Amino acid sequence: METRVVSGIDFFRKRYEALGGKLEPVTLQEAIRANPLLMDEKALLERLANLGVSLKKIPYAKHGYWVTNSKFSLGAIAEHFLGYYYMQESAAQLPVQVLDPKPGELVLDCCAAPGGKTTQLGEWMHGKGRIIALERKPHRMPALKHNLERMRTPNVLAYEMDAAQAGRLQLVFDKILVDAPCAGNYAADKSWLQKRDLEGIRTSAAMQRRILVETVKLLKPGGIMVYSTCSLEPEENELNMQWLYERGGIAFEDVTLGLGDEGITTVFGKKLHDGIAKCRRFWPHKTKTQGFFVARIRRT
Repeated sequence: METRVVSGIDFFRKRYEALGGKLEPVTLQEAIRANPLLMDEKALLERLANLGVSLKKIPYAKHGYWVTNSKFSLGAIAEHFLGYYYMQESAAQLPVQVLDPKPGELVLDCCAAPGGKTTQLGEWMHGKGRIIALERKPHRMPALKHNLERMRTPNVLAYEMDAAQAGRLQLVFDKILVDAPCAGNYAADKSWLQKRDLEGIRTSAAMQRRILVETVKLLKPGGIMVYSTCSLEPEENELNMQWLYERGGIAFEDVTLGLGDEGITTVFGKKLHDGIAKCRRFWPHKTKTQGFFVARIRRT
């Protein structure tokens, strides 16, 4: 199956059905994440309501809200520029929630730009402790710096560095977030099915493995890593987790979100470690979010 047609709508439809999913169009709902460091959440909701913005609480995201009605762009008003909230799709708000960083911890954010999850880490830690944020692409650094300033995230040191070389930092971390660059998914990009192929997916998976193998060594014993992608492809998700497990020194922990399916433990006939079922995979037709994958990993 994998060696004949390796791209196109029919290829991905058959692939997802073989994985127990479905290829079905989804319209993503705009969402925001409140910033409790700068404004009380209730006060923010009242302020936006007075401007005519209708919001609905996202039940699985601690500070998340769907935008149900607004006559203007929420990215173009003073409240946004002041950092009172971040425009962030609902599934993208969850990796930091699963990582659950604590005030005072040392945290590594491996692929930081444009800063949505970096600023969220700072909020979760109440601005205390230290976050080392890495971004390897120079042209993405200004967006990261801008959002750190806009959201007034005080406990971040940002470096232009490839996370696959993070060992150069000579640090040991309490927690690590690897929200990895990936091939993406069809729900977040309407032209995705026409431009993605298996070769590109495998290239992304290889890059992710370089990051994983370097950064997992930087966790202290008992430390936690969250690995996430906005991809539905098993090469970037469950198969990468199997590869990491086979290298030794890790265990999978439950991702408790009340959302998503278990990680797949049999991929195209290959049996994977049972612990991968503790991960969560978001099929867009079920979750009404973009495609997503989240794993919580403990260093043993």
